[in-house]
Amino acid sequence: MDSQERSSEEAEGAKERGLVYVWKAGSCSVTPERLLGLSGKTVLQAALGIHHGLLLTEGGEVYSFGKLPWRSRPEECVNSPVLENTLLGHRIITVAAGSFHNGAVTESGVVYMWGDNSAGQCAVTNQPCVPEPQLVSICDSETSPLLSVRILQLACGEEHTLALSLSREIWAWGSGCQLGLITTTFPVTKPQKVEHLAGRVVLQIACGAYHSLALVQCLPVQEMKPIPERCNHCSQPLITMTDKEDHVIISDSHCCPLGVALSDNQPENHIFCPSSDTPGGKSVTAGQSEDFQKPLVEQHRLVGLDSEGPSGLSSSDGREDNGISSSGNTLFSDKKEVKEYLIGLSDSSLNESLNKNICTEHEQPSQEEQLSACIPGPPGSSTSTLNSLVASCASAVGVRVAATYEAGALSLKKVMNFYGTSSSESGSQSGSRSPGPEALKDSREEQVRLESMQGKKSSSLVDIREEESEGGSRRLSLPGLLSQVSPRLLRKVGRAKMRTVALTPTYSGEADALLPSLRTEVWSWGKGKEGQLGHGDVLPRLQPLCVKSLDGKEVIHLSAGGHHSLALTAKSQVYSWGSNISGQLGHLNSPTTVPRLAKVCGDGIWTTAAGLDYSLFLADEKDFQPGLYYCGQETTTENNLNENSCTKSPVLLVACSKIGYISNVIAGGDNCLALVDKNVMGYIASLHELAATERRFYFKLSEIKSQVLRPLLGLDNLGNANTIQLLQEMASRFSKLCYLIGQHGASLSSFLHGVKEARSLAILKHSSLFLDSYTEYCTSVTNFLVMGGFMLLAKPAIDFLSKNQELLQKLSEKNEENLQLVEVLNALFFMPFGRLHNYARTLLKLATCFEVASPEYQKLQDSSSCYENLAVHLSRKMKEAEYTLGFWKTFPGKMTDSLRKPERRLICESSNRGLSLQHAGRFSVNWFILFNDALVHAQFSTHHIFPLSTLWVEALSEEAGNVNGLKITTPEEQFVLVSSTPQEKTKWLRAISQAVDQALRGTSDMILYGAGGNVPRQEPPISRSAKYTFYKDPRFKDAVYDGRWLSGKPHGRGILKWADGRMYSGTFRTGLEDGYGEYRVPNKALNKEDHYVGYWKEGKMCGHGVYSYATGEVYEGCFQDNMRHGHGLLRSGKLTSSSPSMFIGQWIMDKKSGYGVFDDITRGEKYMGMWQDDLCQGNGVVVTQFGLYYEGAFSTNKMMGTGILLSEDDTVYEGEFSDNWTLSGKGTLTLPNGDYIEGLFSGEWGSGIKITGTYFKPSLYENEKDKPKALRKLGILAVSPDEKWKAVFEECWNQLGCESPGQGDRWKAWDNIAVALTTNRRQHKDSLELLSRSHTQTLESLEFIPQHIGAFTLEKYENIKKYLIKACDTPLHPLGKLVETLVAVYRMTYVGVGANRRLLQEAVREIKSYLKRIFQLVRFLFPDLPEEGSTIPFLTTEPKGRRSFCSGKSDSRSESPEPGYVVTSFGLLLPVLLPRLYPPLFMLYALDNEREEDIYWECVLRLNKQTDMALLSFLGVQAKFWPGTVSILGESRKVSSNTKDACFASAVECLQQISTTFTPADKLKVIQQTFEEISQSVLETLQEDFLWSMDDLFPVFLYVVLRARIRNLGSEVHLIEDLMDPYLQHGEQGIMFTTLKACYYQIQHEKLN
Repeated sequence: MDSQERSSEEAEGAKERGLVYVWKAGSCSVTPERLLGLSGKTVLQAALGIHHGLLLTEGGEVYSFGKLPWRSRPEECVNSPVLENTLLGHRIITVAAGSFHNGAVTESGVVYMWGDNSAGQCAVTNQPCVPEPQLVSICDSETSPLLSVRILQLACGEEHTLALSLSREIWAWGSGCQLGLITTTFPVTKPQKVEHLAGRVVLQIACGAYHSLALVQCLPVQEMKPIPERCNHCSQPLITMTDKEDHVIISDSHCCPLGVALSDNQPENHIFCPSSDTPGGKSVTAGQSEDFQKPLVEQHRLVGLDSEGPSGLSSSDGREDNGISSSGNTLFSDKKEVKEYLIGLSDSSLNESLNKNICTEHEQPSQEEQLSACIPGPPGSSTSTLNSLVASCASAVGVRVAATYEAGALSLKKVMNFYGTSSSESGSQSGSRSPGPEALKDSREEQVRLESMQGKKSSSLVDIREEESEGGSRRLSLPGLLSQVSPRLLRKVGRAKMRTVALTPTYSGEADALLPSLRTEVWSWGKGKEGQLGHGDVLPRLQPLCVKSLDGKEVIHLSAGGHHSLALTAKSQVYSWGSNISGQLGHLNSPTTVPRLAKVCGDGIWTTAAGLDYSLFLADEKDFQPGLYYCGQETTTENNLNENSCTKSPVLLVACSKIGYISNVIAGGDNCLALVDKNVMGYIASLHELAATERRFYFKLSEIKSQVLRPLLGLDNLGNANTIQLLQEMASRFSKLCYLIGQHGASLSSFLHGVKEARSLAILKHSSLFLDSYTEYCTSVTNFLVMGGFMLLAKPAIDFLSKNQELLQKLSEKNEENLQLVEVLNALFFMPFGRLHNYARTLLKLATCFEVASPEYQKLQDSSSCYENLAVHLSRKMKEAEYTLGFWKTFPGKMTDSLRKPERRLICESSNRGLSLQHAGRFSVNWFILFNDALVHAQFSTHHIFPLSTLWVEALSEEAGNVNGLKITTPEEQFVLVSSTPQEKTKWLRAISQAVDQALRGTSDMILYGAGGNVPRQEPPISRSAKYTFYKDPRFKDAVYDGRWLSGKPHGRGILKWADGRMYSGTFRTGLEDGYGEYRVPNKALNKEDHYVGYWKEGKMCGHGVYSYATGEVYEGCFQDNMRHGHGLLRSGKLTSSSPSMFIGQWIMDKKSGYGVFDDITRGEKYMGMWQDDLCQGNGVVVTQFGLYYEGAFSTNKMMGTGILLSEDDTVYEGEFSDNWTLSGKGTLTLPNGDYIEGLFSGEWGSGIKITGTYFKPSLYENEKDKPKALRKLGILAVSPDEKWKAVFEECWNQLGCESPGQGDRWKAWDNIAVALTTNRRQHKDSLELLSRSHTQTLESLEFIPQHIGAFTLEKYENIKKYLIKACDTPLHPLGKLVETLVAVYRMTYVGVGANRRLLQEAVREIKSYLKRIFQLVRFLFPDLPEEGSTIPFLTTEPKGRRSFCSGKSDSRSESPEPGYVVTSFGLLLPVLLPRLYPPLFMLYALDNEREEDIYWECVLRLNKQTDMALLSFLGVQAKFWPGTVSILGESRKVSSNTKDACFASAVECLQQISTTFTPADKLKVIQQTFEEISQSVLETLQEDFLWSMDDLFPVFLYVVLRARIRNLGSEVHLIEDLMDPYLQHGEQGIMFTTLKACYYQIQHEKLN
């Protein structure tokens, strides 16, 4: 062969690919000739017309050859290819040739047409011929603006052209019904969309001379729809029961006599039907079909029938268009007549007429002949009754169910539902011939049915026998005989119906997107005179109609010849139909109006070409070199006489096998053409080998699926539900793999037609698809094997298998005698894995065709090792499965049931006594079995399973005497295994370690593709994540833990769920809850749950947390040993926002003990005092909403002992109490006017008190100071401020690591702060709440600890101050947490009922106590900080000018004392604390000073009515200080007598700021600044230096205070007085403050004239 190849090389260059060979059609003994003149260019695609051809080269250029009448003289023939110059510059991607016209598509989807245009086939108007390629504009009129349509593919017929767009829609132009357009006007020169297929995905188009074909992707499976009972068209029942001699036929073969098929997929179809007058004088018109739902399986069919008339529809009929006779048509005026007519049909056979006339789908007569009937029928004597009509139609229009008379008692619906769509029919299209194996294929209806049944979660399998023949469940238009189903068979079918399994491929969307789809339908339309449409008749079709008999046949390519059609399937078979005059269909069966299998001798056909009256088939030969077969006209020359005959079956063209590897064949009119590749370095041969073996492999898998798997699934008694489920899974994975291989075979066929670049091979590009499918299938088949599935299957299948032994041996390639059935099944279902080695080998072969350094070589090499690795990995999996199966066979039965699991594999076991338990009893039997997921310890009749994910193994050191010991640790047990030898110990240690590691890394199917296999780590991690159910531990019994582990104990984050519903989610440490976590406890009585979120220690609640009780109470605070202990807040009541009561304070061992505040909202009382054992005990204060105030002793929740009681009107009782608000014993009652009574009192306050005592009227001249004696005593009987909130401060000290205040290591404290910040930050990261940016920055800055070396300076003081401000800004810092808690308790105390003026002094004392105690903390952290009241000396380098520091500039934080800087807790901490406590504190001041402030305010309002001059004069301000001019809105104006609020405006504005500041220091600065503003104003007026005397200054300042109109000036004054730094009282600011105070009192007592 090589020598021939060499000799055929032309001088124009040793080309290797895309060589063009041409020969004359019409003979089997041909000599292909090389087409020259392409100057060495590679041809990618060719197309042939009747007398001409087109070639497309790799560079996107187009050449023409042959007779080109549109360009030259009609007779002239161009032998050497001519370049189409017009198309230069456009990269062409595909070409097409019609009989006499051409088309080309550019890279951008633009179409060019040229050639004969007599029928408008070039889309050019009024031009019979288009000499040069002309652009065709294809625009979608439905879009606005108009969008040009991009085209992918063209197909040309004799008078029409079809184009397939990028959106998979068909566009047509030209003339004739083959366009598929709803029009009567031809030619169509503007491309129009074929609307009938709009919305469907069209995969390929093909054009015959006068017919069109389309390959369309199936629609996704729909849900089962209800079956209509009557035909929507003629209202006759869709299902009939016909009485036969010994049985009843139930048929769904309703044939609508009105003759128009309703569309299956469009709700409304306008059906055109010319009407004419009938003999009865009425016209019949087929109107719009109503919207109806099509039954999924039993589809409603319409048949046009006619009775008489001599004109037949034979092929010799003279009429060319459609040959439909218009004579003798009988139409009926109503349904009754139709019925009568049908019944009156005679018994003569209708077969012949039906062959040509039963129409099954939407059809329309040609517009060229106006017919007087919708679908007329042929002649023929009518001898049959309705029964014989039904019987003869049966195989064409669906499967019937026959039942005995007894079954007739069932309602028809019951029968339908029970038998569903089961069918068991053996009639093939011919009606009698029994089918060959190739005829077995699951139909689309069956697929739909099975998938929808599967959707109903039916868990069992079904008898899938209904599809035993080609005719089964097909909607053919050809009649056949109804298989008369026996009652026995029917019952059998009914019984098996209880189970169902889908064997249809479980299509993966990903594979369908990447590879050619096999779920296809063939649609045809145009002229059908020769039966080329495949609908079983010779009628034309104006619109596309589905060729139902090809449903489910997995057609992947269509070819259309002159008057015949070919469909190539994924199983490398060809169906042919249409004209067979020259034997071009490849078979001699008749009729030829429906698809039949062509009989080609080759191994598998992968390319077809249909010519004018012949067909070419490219098939695989033995050595993988394609062989070309021809069938059609055979011209033989004998004795100089030409004889015409036709081939009986396809003949191999031997000469074509010698020219090289044919990659594509093209058929035309006169000529045939082949594109050939030379096999350089074996590259092409390897590709052909890969494609051929893949196609054969698919054929074999399909055979196994249809002939073995399908019957097996239909058997009864397949075992228990689990086995059936595993079988179902295996079947579906097998089906999925089978489908993928089919797709790959189809993609390789189209790959060979193209450029053949190795990198675009699907097994390279989409290798994960293949690797995953094989891995999934391996998992399911090994699982089935391990569970003994094949053995279980062998029993019920023995009948089937013994009958089909030859078939099984052929499929499994096992020829040995006496083979066990189980082995045969094993071989069959494990056979696919051998294919992986083939992939690897072929890829390696391809790699050797490239340079070692090239990327292609690397890619092919890598992929090859990938497939090889997977093959090795999967064979290891199979061996493991077989080893495990062998083990189960020998294992004691009882334990097998509980231990045997599909995915469980045996690794090793100790039956050889190689491993024993340490310290085991003498007679005990200990058997250890290591599986891939558990270690099993079996003893006599019991066994225990230790999951590997929670098993730790370590070798014991031999020093301790533990020779060959292995220590096994599990969550609840620890034991030592002793092995017999060191080798045994190593074996087990390694096996257990690897198994644990594998179990932790997930399924053992995980494989690193491309790596050198999966090398397991030797040491599994000590710390890991796993799930475990406790069985022994008393605390965790039956609880499930899922989370992190460390050496056998939960450690890290995890979730623990108890059987009783309790749940803990959080961190663990060495097996116990420790750290932050969430805990839920269901409360069954209330049907709610307790919920705790907070910290844990050693399995108990410890630290801060929030506990929400099912009762509605919420506790937020500290815990210890699962009890409330420390500071906490308890809200009681249903709504936490408005709880009836609230307690905040100290808890000891779950009880209120120590200081606490209890707010009883329902009674309107607040208690602030000491507690013991949940009772008020000790000193305390109670205030009520009615203004009562009590302070004194409490005992067991009652006021008992000495106390003071004040009422709102200042009546005071001081003395003994015996119960709440009950006076009992000695006491003194002081009245508001100063009178008082001393004596014995008894009775409840507010409801009459019995008094025995003396009444005193004090002397009027007694000192005023003695008057409010009792009021001055307030606070003496209350809890001292330093005793309050001790628990809060203790908690802070504990956080710093100190047992008692001030006692501890400072550096440890700083470490604890760092830890607290880090853990809190991490916790926040895990929670949903995100920290703000500023908060994050604060936290980052807190990570730096202020360092102090050398003398303590002001700068260091400032640094500490800054640090404290930041620390108190975040609750994540211990100091910030402390401040936050203090603010909360302070507000809880003094807000609401606590806003009582009597509590003011208590509130002030509490703040001072806070300052003192926080200062102690700060000094502990910063030991360099001097004591309270100490002075920080000036540094010598610092200028004395630092006085400006207290000059009242805006920086409020730099307030520092003079001389030097005095350190006080007020100066350091009030800026941090007071702003947060200000609202409740100021409210108390306002309440306390309410009366005097009212007087002051009245005065301010009155005096402010005066003008500036009048007021200055009234206040006695010296005239020289009066401003002469003032600035008003930037303008300088003279002060007149009418001027108001203009003098000293800047000072007034400055003083008003006192209300916007918080700390006394800031308020003093405001006062100081006001004085400076006054001085400034006066300086401007006087224009000279001066010194103030208090007599001069006071009136001016008084004026400013009045004009400032500060509402709560009294409160401001008292607040400053109470909380200002003591050392400031006698300084400059102190004097200024005194002046302000004097002004305040002066205004109150000012007398106005």
